[in-house]
Amino acid sequence: MTEHSEGSGTAGIPRSILYTPALSLDRVVKAWNYDADVHLIDLEDSVPPAEKPAARTVCRAALEKAPRPANIAVRMNELGSVAAVQDLVLFTESPVRPGIVMMTMVKCATEVTLVRQMLASAGARPEIYVTVETVEAVVDIDPIARAADGLVLGSADLAATLGVEITWEAMLAARQAMALACARYGTACIDTANFRLTEPAVLAEETARVRTLGFHGKATVHPGELDVINQALRPNLDDLRLARRVTEAVGAAGGGIAVLDGNMVGPPFARLARDTVARGDAWTARFGGG
Repeated sequence: MTEHSEGSGTAGIPRSILYTPALSLDRVVKAWNYDADVHLIDLEDSVPPAEKPAARTVCRAALEKAPRPANIAVRMNELGSVAAVQDLVLFTESPVRPGIVMMTMVKCATEVTLVRQMLASAGARPEIYVTVETVEAVVDIDPIARAADGLVLGSADLAATLGVEITWEAMLAARQAMALACARYGTACIDTANFRLTEPAVLAEETARVRTLGFHGKATVHPGELDVINQALRPNLDDLRLARRVTEAVGAAGGGIAVLDGNMVGPPFARLARDTVARGDAWTARFGGG
C-alpha cells in the first residue's frame, strides 16, 4: 500500500515543470504564459535568505492569481530550518493553496510523512514531490518513493556532495534507482534541469535518454527548453494508437501471444500498453485542456 495523496494514483503526471523564483510577482505570473504542465514557484535556492519573507508574499499573491492552482507547485526550504516552518505556515494560511509542494534536501521518508501530516492537519492535501539531491535520499529511495507523489532529480546538490561534475555517467546510478522505485509505487519520476543552457543538443539527448530509463518528465529553469521537453515526453498520438492496438490484439488472443505488424506481442506488452494509455489519458485530463 502506498502513501500517496488521495487520488494521486489517477492524477496526471507532469511532463514539464518550469521553475520561476518568487522574486517578482510580475515575473511569476508572466511565466504562466509558457507551455509547461506545472509552473513551480521557488522559495528555496533561487531566493537569497534576506529576501525569503518578501518571496512568500509574492508566492501568496501569485497563488491567488493562478488560473489553475492544482497545477502550481511551490518548492519549500529544507525541513528543519525556520524558513521551512514559515513556508508551511504560508501553505496552510494562504486562501489559495498549491497543488504540489516540493520538498528539498530530504534524507528519509519520515520527513515526507511529517510534512504531509502537518499540512493535512490544516486541511491542506497537496501532492508532495521530493527533490532527490542527497546521498541519503538515493540510498533510501524506495521508502521515499512510496511516501511521495513524485521524485525530481536534483543533480546540482548531489554532484556537489559527490565531488563530481554533472554528467550522464555521474548521475546514472541515481536516475536508475529513481526509475525503479517510482515504477514500483506509481510515483512520478522527473529528471533534473539542464544547466548547459547554451548547448541545446545536450538537452535533447538527455531528455531522450531519461525517457528510455522510464522517466516521465523533466524540469527546466528556462522557458526556451519547453518545446524540446514537451515534444519528447508528452503523450504521442501515434504511440497511444499503437498501445491501444496492442491491447486489442492480445485481448483477441485470449490474453496470450498475438502477432501485430509482424511483431510478437503478449501479456507483458499488453500491460505496458494499458499503462501507456492510462497515463496518456490522465495527462490529457489534467493538462491537455490548454
